[in-house]
Amino acid sequence: MNQTPLIAPTFLFRFAVPIRHLDVAWDNVTLDTLGKAHLLPSFGELEDRPVFANLHGAWNEDGLYFQLDVRGKKQSAWCRETRAQDSDGLHLCVDTRDTHTIHRAGRFCHYFAFLPFGGGRQSQLPVSQMLDINRARENPKPVAPRQLGVRSERRVDGYRLAAHIPATALTGFDTEENRRLGFTFAVIDREMGWQTFSIGAEFPFFEDPSLWGTLELTL
Repeated sequence: MNQTPLIAPTFLFRFAVPIRHLDVAWDNVTLDTLGKAHLLPSFGELEDRPVFANLHGAWNEDGLYFQLDVRGKKQSAWCRETRAQDSDGLHLCVDTRDTHTIHRAGRFCHYFAFLPFGGGRQSQLPVSQMLDINRARENPKPVAPRQLGVRSERRVDGYRLAAHIPATALTGFDTEENRRLGFTFAVIDREMGWQTFSIGAEFPFFEDPSLWGTLELTL
């Protein structure tokens, strides 16, 4: 008889993955700049959770770059600029100190949302925002949406999105001093579900940095 485990397997591990260097500035990044070498894993597969998206990541001294490809959809993504935290899209958490011993976020912890649509008069433009982390002890320096880069394109069965978090939007980002970043993500989709870096939505990982994994900045 099959039994549901009392503790999710991914909860028992802290995942660390390499993220490759990118010799391209954001102005020259397209929606398909990042290739197989930049693909980031989604360890939710270990628990047979949904995998409907490919997320690629890269870094350089100017910041972090991500490319998201969502396929298999029959409905349009649900995105609202005024409700970014509840919207379909790419939701990322980054800790520039890679601290895993705290349960409440500090000033080096960031939460970003990148939506493929939802902005502009007709809600057709992509959206980028830094959001507050619930229960945070201290917040990073404020970031205006215009500081973040985002591009997107509709596909017949989904969308593709490119995002840039510049170094100026990451409190404490210093690639000379620290090549490890605390990290987690969720690709949220009302039709397809949640695809996450490790543990699932039953855990409050957006507000608890001890539940994040690590990105290792490599060449």
